[in-house]
Amino acid sequence: MMDFRKIANISVDCVVFGFDNININILLSRRMLNMHDLKYPVIDDWVLTGDHVFKSERLDESAVRIFKELTGFEDVYKKQFRTFGNPERIKNEKDLLWLKSKGVEARVMSVAYYFLLPAERVDLKNGDTKWFPLKNLPHLGFDHEEIIVRAFDDLKQKVMSEPVIFEFLPDKFTLNELQIAYESVLNTTIDNRNFRKKAICKSYIVPLDEKRVGSSKKPARLFMFSKDIYEKTSSKNSIISF
Repeated sequence: MMDFRKIANISVDCVVFGFDNININILLSRRMLNMHDLKYPVIDDWVLTGDHVFKSERLDESAVRIFKELTGFEDVYKKQFRTFGNPERIKNEKDLLWLKSKGVEARVMSVAYYFLLPAERVDLKNGDTKWFPLKNLPHLGFDHEEIIVRAFDDLKQKVMSEPVIFEFLPDKFTLNELQIAYESVLNTTIDNRNFRKKAICKSYIVPLDEKRVGSSKKPARLFMFSKDIYEKTSSKNSIISF
């Protein structure tokens, strides 16, 4: 039987990375509180989406629940990458006021996950959630800036050793879209001709008899990522190196 009581000092924070064919973005939630009392500051900023863990809930289940409530999805790549438990991590006046208003303890252990998906998959229905370019984030509450930095550092390492870059792309993609995704994550410029040669040599990047027709660009051939081929040949087919 599910116990929906929440554990007071254990929470899960979700870093949602989304690629929009130009930038890597972070999905943030708006945090607002006005006590209508001059003694207290007005809170109007942005935070990662998180929640406390239910007593009968596994950490992964909690992360999926929070992510699904935020995006409507649950079948995307996720990774638990770090726990944040510094006793000094929450000391800002606004953060302490926010926790007090929610009846939550100031000393909270946060288990952080990140999720990867194409930004266009998420239907933003109101102004309470918004995509922000990773390079241009607003002021964030709590220690969420540090959590995002740590998540992105982990993602960059993951991209160079596993095929997680394809989580950012639609099922059918162009090599140019794949290159831009790599460039966005690795914060570098990649030689186009050299990249195409390396990508085409990878058997798990499968060419299709289809092209993407744009309004102003020459039609580009579409490709797909084959997880089955990658898993069967991963020892021979390393991730594209730069």
